[in-house]
Amino acid sequence: MKRSVSKSLQILLPLALGIFLIVYFYSKFTPEQWEELVFHFTHAHYGFVVLAVLMSAFSHLIRAYRWSFMLEPLGYAPRLLNNFLAVSIAYLMNLFIPKSGEVSRAVVLDRYEQVPFEKGFGTIIAERVVDLIFLLLFTALAVILQFDALYEYIQQLIPLRKILFLLGIMAGGLIAFWLFLKYSGGPLSTKIKSFVRGLKEGVFSILKMRRKMTFLLTSLMIWGLYLLSFYTATQALPETAQINFGTVILTFVVGSFTFAFTNSGVGYYPLAIAGILFIFGIPETVGSALGWIVWTSNILYIIVFGVLSFVLLPLVNKKKKEA
Repeated sequence: MKRSVSKSLQILLPLALGIFLIVYFYSKFTPEQWEELVFHFTHAHYGFVVLAVLMSAFSHLIRAYRWSFMLEPLGYAPRLLNNFLAVSIAYLMNLFIPKSGEVSRAVVLDRYEQVPFEKGFGTIIAERVVDLIFLLLFTALAVILQFDALYEYIQQLIPLRKILFLLGIMAGGLIAFWLFLKYSGGPLSTKIKSFVRGLKEGVFSILKMRRKMTFLLTSLMIWGLYLLSFYTATQALPETAQINFGTVILTFVVGSFTFAFTNSGVGYYPLAIAGILFIFGIPETVGSALGWIVWTSNILYIIVFGVLSFVLLPLVNKKKKEA
């Protein structure tokens, strides 16, 4: 009973907070701002949005292809179509239950390609570790490119002394956390150590692959397409079409974090995009319009392809059995 309540809260609380943030943020809009927001929606160049969504779809196909490289050393060669349908279902599941997509992907391959669940799930965790590394690299690049603007903005919000004080607290916290893991033998530290070991194993499993360079190349293609897709979407509005490369990367990174660590960014993504663009002089109405256009178009794609994948999976594999 307690576990079911806990799981329900883990799903509902982020969703409720996202909805609350939307209501709170837009309740402060004036009638003129609402008119501006509607104007941006109605005058957007949606051809760029369609192109951006197609790029996202292509990145998912490459993700399905890359997955084969991780399954190959385990002795499995699933069909690319099944991989792609499993990936599409995973994105749909993550929309409703965070991180459930990883489980659903492994379940699909277990059922239709006879890849044992634990082995398929292990490759997915390893893949997520690689994706996290790429996201952190993009984050570092974004901070480097926009360091001056970010530093100036943060300094306006928080005085330098407080920034140094907070950095000191963070450093002390990291040291305390490291000492806790090193010397504690309790159940919590044991779980954390096990998780860290799993991450290490996931990363080093890449070294066992036969086509390491192809794996890295496809990973670059996936994240390159993510970024290119977002950049293409910015061209839909004249006000965001001229923002510089550093701002594009930083905004992309912020949006990616909301998508990765919430219910696919429900409520958070548009507000995060509006907030980061506002720092660089883009009005909230423009940033909000861009955020909602990007988020809605991607969610519509995820829902359509996810539902189609549920329908197609048994049909495609029925023909396979009959053959």
